[in-house]
Amino acid sequence: MQKRSISLFSATMLALSSLIGSGWLFGSSEAASVAGPAAVISWVIGAVVIGIVAFNYIELGVMLPESGGMSRYPQYSHGPLVGFIASWANWLSLVALIPIEAVAAVQYMSTWPWKWANWTNDFMQNGQITGKGLIVVFLFMVVFTLLNFWSVSVLTRFTNLISVFKIAIPLLTIILLMSSGFYVENFGSTWHEFMPNGSSPVFEATTVSGIILSYNAFQTVINIGGEIKDPQKNIFRAITISLTVATIIYILLQIAYIGAITPTQLADHGWSGLDFDSPFADIAILLGIHWLAVLLYLDAFVSPFGTGVSFAATSGRTLAAMTLNRRIPKWLGEVDSTYGNPRFAYLANFAVGTLLVMVFRDWSLLASVMATATLIAYATGPVTVMAFRKLRPNYTRPVHSKWMPVIAPVTFVIASLAIYWAMWPTTVQVILAILLGLPLYMYYDHKNGQISWRRQLQSGGWLLVYLVFLSVMSYVGSKGFNGQDWIKYPYDFFIIIGVSLGFYYWGLASRMADSPDLSDADKLNARV
Repeated sequence: MQKRSISLFSATMLALSSLIGSGWLFGSSEAASVAGPAAVISWVIGAVVIGIVAFNYIELGVMLPESGGMSRYPQYSHGPLVGFIASWANWLSLVALIPIEAVAAVQYMSTWPWKWANWTNDFMQNGQITGKGLIVVFLFMVVFTLLNFWSVSVLTRFTNLISVFKIAIPLLTIILLMSSGFYVENFGSTWHEFMPNGSSPVFEATTVSGIILSYNAFQTVINIGGEIKDPQKNIFRAITISLTVATIIYILLQIAYIGAITPTQLADHGWSGLDFDSPFADIAILLGIHWLAVLLYLDAFVSPFGTGVSFAATSGRTLAAMTLNRRIPKWLGEVDSTYGNPRFAYLANFAVGTLLVMVFRDWSLLASVMATATLIAYATGPVTVMAFRKLRPNYTRPVHSKWMPVIAPVTFVIASLAIYWAMWPTTVQVILAILLGLPLYMYYDHKNGQISWRRQLQSGGWLLVYLVFLSVMSYVGSKGFNGQDWIKYPYDFFIIIGVSLGFYYWGLASRMADSPDLSDADKLNARV
């Protein structure tokens, strides 16, 4: 049995340290460029999407508290095929976060305004990390990995230390920007001025501007559930507290960003034409608050650093937990006998993260890819939570909502819409990246499998067809989401809502009552 050494405070700080990362440094600027002042609504929509997803996983997390749990729950309820696709998608999204945070820090470094720091100016070129910048990104990733090598106590002490700083700097930025020249007129006096590009970009910004990325870190608490003290109470508390604090901060940051842009800048460039490499630091310099700019450049190290370290931990535990599904090499889950950490998993994640950043050298593209992969994994959560209610109605459930039969299908529909918002071709590219894991799955399934392929397809066919449906919809959908515009907006939304409900009930009916892994779930719940 794992030693439960993480307190509620440490779990909350770990989640906040993950939540307040590079998203606050770039998200407001990216969202405003897509949706204008209505980007404020995008942050609210993002909070609702992730909040309702989190509600499903809170029930699962307190019912089955284990490290890397999000990689295991779908396999318990639907067998190895669904379990592999969900865990592979989730793992890809977590691994992508490690280079994302390193890229964010290096991008801010590239705009350092001091003469002694001009050697950093060529870290970025045309919005892309250069070869020189890549070396610094790799160094950041090495540090993220090594800080997780030794013990949970080192990790929690580190995150407790920097989390206070990570919360204080955004709050200070909000106060100073709002008090140093806040232009209320930037929000517009008409609906068109508030939403200059229409309503569809408001949804688009939720996925492509780093908003889902910014809220995603609630799962840090789920994935360390096996190490949290009193998980039946503290998993729910840590997620609720951290998500609430992060939502308030992000919405206020967006308001402060919109109000800080001068009307002259806005008239000259428009929201989509504003070009800030280091958004809040650049604005602070324009406003003459140079000491704040220095703090922001410092925080551009601290915020991504804390998130990178936290997600190096989360992705390592996720990959280690995936080995329990017997569909990837077992040695990746080996735990160091001295410090109790999955070191091989950390090293594998470092290698994959290195490859990702060499291919995708742009923060916003990495953020969009990560968000899409995350949402595909999350779409299995509501199906899984309701499947467990039918498979194991007598389980001890410290969190049990009578509204879950309504919340679960609504969650599935919302996740489906958010995947669509990622736009063509990102949606299909991520889906193909997820399906690329299937050859590895088939090899290990042939080697270790206990269930026939026919039975696996009966239980997992709905998910494969669902991914094909999303790919097709992304291609034929409305122009606002980069589709062929064969299906106009908002009729594309109506089709996704209706068809997704069908997939939800198909997935629920496909639960695997004879899953060989359900006995492991029984043992976990027996300790609750």
